[in-house]
Amino acid sequence: MDIQSIKQRFGIIGHSPLLDRAIDIARQVAATDITVLINGESGVGKESFPQIIHNLSARKHGPYIAVNCGAIPEGTIDSELFGHEKGAFTGAHESRKGYFEVVNGGTIFLDEVAELPLSTQVRLLRVLETGEFIRVGSSKVIKTDVRVVAATNVDIPEAINRGKFRQDLYYRLNTVPIFIPPLRERKDDVVLLFRKFAGDFAEKYRMPQLELDESAKQMLMNYRWQGNVRQLKNITEQISIIEESRLITAANLQKYLPADNRSLPVLFQKENPSGEFSEREILYKVLFDMKRDIGELKKLVVAIIDQGGVSHELQREHQPIIAQLYKEHHETRNDQPLVEVQPRVDHPDIETLYTSEVLDDSLSIQKKEIDLIRRAIEKHGGKRKNAALELGISERTLYRKIKEYEL
Repeated sequence: MDIQSIKQRFGIIGHSPLLDRAIDIARQVAATDITVLINGESGVGKESFPQIIHNLSARKHGPYIAVNCGAIPEGTIDSELFGHEKGAFTGAHESRKGYFEVVNGGTIFLDEVAELPLSTQVRLLRVLETGEFIRVGSSKVIKTDVRVVAATNVDIPEAINRGKFRQDLYYRLNTVPIFIPPLRERKDDVVLLFRKFAGDFAEKYRMPQLELDESAKQMLMNYRWQGNVRQLKNITEQISIIEESRLITAANLQKYLPADNRSLPVLFQKENPSGEFSEREILYKVLFDMKRDIGELKKLVVAIIDQGGVSHELQREHQPIIAQLYKEHHETRNDQPLVEVQPRVDHPDIETLYTSEVLDDSLSIQKKEIDLIRRAIEKHGGKRKNAALELGISERTLYRKIKEYEL
């Protein structure tokens, strides 16, 4: 079956090369029993791909079940997946088969697999490696023949670093990865999807179908769509019901799109429940700080050359950077300064300003990071927790950096 036929059969809309690539991989692995991990943001339509894999496989006549791992309470997830024996826990009045036993010979789709507790991850790893599991409250080993397709919108390598996901399970699940692109990377598909949803809702609510003018089309394509296809569908339904005019303009559309979510060239920071910043985010912070300091230094040096000294006005304007340079110089300077700049005679209270630190300073990001960490620790009297808050990173990351740089 070719890609276009698969799209028609499973209701997938779009012409994006990234989307076609994902469908092609699903088509190729369907004939095998390889474990597949589907990655993609929430709302991109990951649930369609396990169905493609199952229905194009030799297991298509066997059972198929989709399990939302994030929706099952931690205390009952083992029982749901692997079953339990009578009396295994309070409320277990009779024995019960789990999903892996019921779906024997078929395919199980584990959605939001990164939400599984660590203890359940151990059980799942054993099933993937040996095809064996044990019911809760039992000692009898049960064999099963199940194809596992998993999906997540979580950055699993990051979850591994935080101790939330087992590395061995990740490599076992990630035999063949499939990436579903977010809607903002499929701009040409946005209008097609809007038209499809508008037609569906026109039929559902028995009203004329919505039409978009050119300005509205451009606004749709320039929007970030953090909720992806699901968000687009919900907004299309709202507009279908509320707007009286069937021709939608950018002015109409703007009322339904949050203004702070346009596709602008800004740094996008992922939500991180632990409050921990990635190393990339720390580097961005360091680079922006360096850029600001260098800009201030340029203005200061030019002014010194033009005026022959540090005037009263310059002192006020650049007081923070002058103080910082003077402090750093006396902390780290060599025996002889490279450049010495004398203050103006009419301001004898200003000490001699050395700029050896400026000229000799390395632009190494690592050195800048070490310097920031050292200053934060000194500022807070060695208290790592307060220093980590000052730096915008977790205490755990700070401790790792201290060990790494031998501070």
